[in-house]
Amino acid sequence: MAKKLLTEKDILSAVKQGKKSIVVEKGSVLTPSAHDALRQYNLSVTDKEEQPKEPPQKTQSASYQSSQISSSVVGGNLIVIGSDHGGYATKEMLKKFLHDLGYRMLDVGTNSEEACDYPDYAYAVARIVAKGEAWRGIMIEATGVASAIVCNKIPGVRAVACYSEFVAQSSREHNDANVLTIGAKALGAESVKSIVKVWLETWFGGGRHKRRVDKISDIEKKFSK
Repeated sequence: MAKKLLTEKDILSAVKQGKKSIVVEKGSVLTPSAHDALRQYNLSVTDKEEQPKEPPQKTQSASYQSSQISSSVVGGNLIVIGSDHGGYATKEMLKKFLHDLGYRMLDVGTNSEEACDYPDYAYAVARIVAKGEAWRGIMIEATGVASAIVCNKIPGVRAVACYSEFVAQSSREHNDANVLTIGAKALGAESVKSIVKVWLETWFGGGRHKRRVDKISDIEKKFSK
C-alpha cells in the first residue's frame, strides 16, 4: 500500500513547469520543506480522487497533510515503513518478510536507490505514528541512528535504533518504543529480520516502566508548548 511522499524537489519541479497547483494521490505525505516551498511559490494542492471534471472547484491549500490518509488504514496491525536510498533494498526485503508474518504496510518511500534525504522519510514515518494512523513505524537508512534523531523530534514518538534482539525487546518492554530505526549497512538481512520480529512481538511491561515513560512524556510536554 504505497503512499506518495512529496518533497521540496517535487514542488520545485512543478514550479519549473509553470504549474499553479499540484494534483496528488489520496493520502500523500508532504515533507516540511515541501510545505515551505508551496507557501513560497504560492502553489495549491488538490486530491486526485476528489478532483471533479466539472464544474471546477477550489483546490486544497498547502495544509494538506498525512492526516488525510483514509481511516480504513488506521491502527490494527498496520506498520508504516520508510527508508532513504541506502535502506531501500532492506526495506523491500522487510516488506515481504512482514507480509509473510501477516502485517499490513504503508510504504512512504523512497522508491528507488536514487540519492535522497533521510529526514524527509523519517519525518513521514514518525508523523504517521504520532497521529495514530499506524500501529508502529520502521525507518531504515545506513546506521539507523540518524533517523532516530529525526523521529524523536516529533512529539509522541519514541524511536530507537536497535542492533540486537536484546535491545529490541528492552525498547518495547521498558520504553514502549513505537518507531524502530534500522542500520542497513550495520546489519545483515537475517539480523534485521530477527530484530524486527522480536520488536513487533514484545509488549510494553507497564508497572514501573509506565511511570518512567510518563516522565519522558512530561519532559516532552515542557518543550512542546
